[in-house]
Amino acid sequence: MDFGNMKLKKYILLFFALGYCGNYLLSDNEIYINQVGATLNLDAEQLGSSNIIGGLDAVSGTMTAFDLSGSTQTIDINQIGSSNQFLGDIVSDTFTGFFEFTGDSNIFKIEVDPTNTYGADNSDYNIQVTGSSNEFDLDVAKNDLASGLDLDWIIQGSNNEFDFEIDYDLGTNFVDVDGSDNTVNFNADGYAEGFFYLDQTGNGRTFNITQSSTLASDWLKIISSGNSGTVCVIQNDGGTSTSC
Repeated sequence: MDFGNMKLKKYILLFFALGYCGNYLLSDNEIYINQVGATLNLDAEQLGSSNIIGGLDAVSGTMTAFDLSGSTQTIDINQIGSSNQFLGDIVSDTFTGFFEFTGDSNIFKIEVDPTNTYGADNSDYNIQVTGSSNEFDLDVAKNDLASGLDLDWIIQGSNNEFDFEIDYDLGTNFVDVDGSDNTVNFNADGYAEGFFYLDQTGNGRTFNITQSSTLASDWLKIISSGNSGTVCVIQNDGGTSTSC
């Protein structure tokens, strides 16, 4: 089964609603994916506005899915435009993801192995964002441990909000933010140490950072340049619930 640059093992159900040009024009593009099986290699690109890859809270056209399940996955997603949505579940071990978003008012909401099917181990995420007023929500290993996680964010733009949670197990998390009035909310726990490095430039920034690995060591490094803003940092090796 061949869909352009998409190469899939086992089986995949892929649906495109690319719009219709007749008596009316539907400008939105939609991608519905339900994948089960190991060794997935997926490339997907959407150009324009109000497109959806979903998943989770997807609404337009009553689409659902964006459910990728199986070990050893490589995913390359590009959404170029405004008011796009990337929503869904990824259940995998040894996952490599490159996500590129260019534009304003986009929404990214992803849960990775929320029910501990594979363990979300040995994963590498590279997320690049260029634009303003975007919302990003990433939850990695909600009920397990993200062993060997490597997560990198490169963000250029203003008024963006980034919320992400990680259950650490020797994980590394790097965030590079360049722009004003950006918000970074980060919550990490687990039973092994993790490293978080935040490099930020711009005014009006807001950081809420909580590291609460149980009886383990967490590392935090912040380099910030700009005027005004709020920074809250909590570290607690007792593993109890804390918040800014």
